[in-house]
Amino acid sequence: MDKATLLHYVVQASYFAAAVLFILGIKRMSSPVTARSGIQWAGVGMVVATVATFFHGNILNNSGVMVNVLLMVLAIGVSTVFAWVSGKKVAMTDMPQMVALYNGMGGGSAAAIGAAALIGASTGTSHHALGKAQIALAVVGALIGSISFTGSLIAFAKLQGWMDKTFRFGGQQVVNGLFFLSALGLGAALVFELNTTVVIAFFAVSLLFGVLMTLPIGGADMPVVISLYNAFTGLAVAFEGYVQGNVALIIAGTVVGAAGTLLTRLMAKAMNRSISNVLFSNFGGGGGGSSEIAGSQKPIDAADAASLLYMAEKVIIVPGYGMAVAQAQHKIWELSQQLIKRDKTVKFAIHPVAGRMPGHMNVLLAEAGVPYDLIADMDDINPEFSTCDVAIVIGANDVVNPVAKTDKSSPIYGMPILDVVNARQVIVIKRGKGAGFAGIENALFYADNCRMLYADGQEAANRLIAELKGIDSGGGH
Repeated sequence: MDKATLLHYVVQASYFAAAVLFILGIKRMSSPVTARSGIQWAGVGMVVATVATFFHGNILNNSGVMVNVLLMVLAIGVSTVFAWVSGKKVAMTDMPQMVALYNGMGGGSAAAIGAAALIGASTGTSHHALGKAQIALAVVGALIGSISFTGSLIAFAKLQGWMDKTFRFGGQQVVNGLFFLSALGLGAALVFELNTTVVIAFFAVSLLFGVLMTLPIGGADMPVVISLYNAFTGLAVAFEGYVQGNVALIIAGTVVGAAGTLLTRLMAKAMNRSISNVLFSNFGGGGGGSSEIAGSQKPIDAADAASLLYMAEKVIIVPGYGMAVAQAQHKIWELSQQLIKRDKTVKFAIHPVAGRMPGHMNVLLAEAGVPYDLIADMDDINPEFSTCDVAIVIGANDVVNPVAKTDKSSPIYGMPILDVVNARQVIVIKRGKGAGFAGIENALFYADNCRMLYADGQEAANRLIAELKGIDSGGGH
């Protein structure tokens, strides 16, 4: 066996080992208990795949010498430093933005691979020729990657507050459809005959379509959108892996694409909406046509709220994005510990689309040190609200709105919700009387068993802790 053949087998074996680590890593990420090790396993797999790629045949010239090594090492070094520094500095409240941004970078990378392959083939500067099938796969991967790249950037800008939650105009879907058909037409033309000018036009239209596709999608749909673009990125990487003949890209992209697709379906199901409805409807950016809610919101002070908690036996806490904004997860856990010390049963209820990205609340609670066995999913916890003495809602809005079950005119009608309204008493911690991210008034806040504790999440938790201690010492009322 000559040296080149041996090197080929070593590279392929390394890719197989990386693929196994990717799959096992993602499997372990499915449980909060093993998620950290799952990330580490997948990270090791990525290191193995990256090192092996330095010796992949597509980056060797005819003499077997690696080309562009300096550029590759420089790119890896700069991106590693940037990711490390930004990852250390990013606040937990900004985690959804970071996920959207990094996901967009993945899609952009796949698009760049496709662009290099297509331009190289059209100018004759590519190290290897592309057949019609490879060109077609490069076009499809580039289209999906381009949409994921610019779409994720728009999602990032919306979550970061740099632009409006929605941007709409008359005939928008028709315009979007024309741009998409134009991208398909240009892509089809490239399959039949490669032309550098057409390649540039194809990418310009594809990138612009990603922007136009995301602009009208409302903020409340961002968890689904981020998940969908994650699936897009995986598929784009897989297609470009076929073009490059890189097994690691094919397997990693396929696994990420499949996982992202399943997660997107679960997220859409949690909102009782189809993916097409998320992409092409006007939900998520403003109020709908729901009926006017009778009554008024009834405030409560921290002392009275603490008295309710002191007398309760079972407490369920429902976190939402407001908890993330206030960075109150540590204080909420401290409050929970105070209740547990007093022999109260405390659980946390998580809605699948609470927050701004899949698993957002789970990440925050894990950071605060909340034991995994106290955290329950919606389907498991909903039957328990009827036996709950006090439910505390901190920063959640649309996912606890009972109109989703009662008002057919509401934009969120049919969306599965946490049945907080069934608790004996509800305390909502909220900074003001505004509507949620979807712009829909919440009927829970007007219910007879609901009281509003108007305060920042951290401030409210601190007050409640102090009042509970005051009751113990005989200073409360």
